[in-house]
Amino acid sequence: MTEFWLVRHGQTDWNSTGRFQGQTNIPLNSIGVLQARDLVQQLGKAKFAAIYSSDLIRAAQTALIISLYLHLPVVTDVRLREICQGEWEGLSLSEVRGKYEVDLTQTNASPQTSRAPGGESVIEVANRMSAAADLISARYPKKKVLLVSHGLAVATLFCLANKLPLTDVHTYIPENATHLVIQWPRK
Repeated sequence: MTEFWLVRHGQTDWNSTGRFQGQTNIPLNSIGVLQARDLVQQLGKAKFAAIYSSDLIRAAQTALIISLYLHLPVVTDVRLREICQGEWEGLSLSEVRGKYEVDLTQTNASPQTSRAPGGESVIEVANRMSAAADLISARYPKKKVLLVSHGLAVATLFCLANKLPLTDVHTYIPENATHLVIQWPRK
């Protein structure tokens, strides 16, 4: 088993204004940089074998800040990206409701298969995240690995590791610059 510390990146301007980020490459804002620095204190004296990160700048910046304290290189992996929100990226929830005739209750009722136009489903995110976790776990058995990613992406691994239904994935999205701990592979 590998112990993954799943970290959500620090805050961005789009987080603070409630915009769908998806895979749009938005950097950390000044609060996000401070959050990433503060996160190092939350990690305590844990000894990590490796740091993996999404290649999107907000996660990579968070990972780099942490890596400076842990003295470990960051390995980026495109599979650790956030869910692709397609045409919704850059829009607020009210803009999505106004621009698209979409029943968001349906989207929330079946998040595994529903998707924004041009986007990805939760099950697709879960599949690529678990494939990345399988590979990393094989490289670092019985070790601790820090994995810096995104809210929904992290929540999918948390659900899979704890045998929680993906219909509840939104319940487990952590706040910016916080972490969840899981054991992988799942039993």
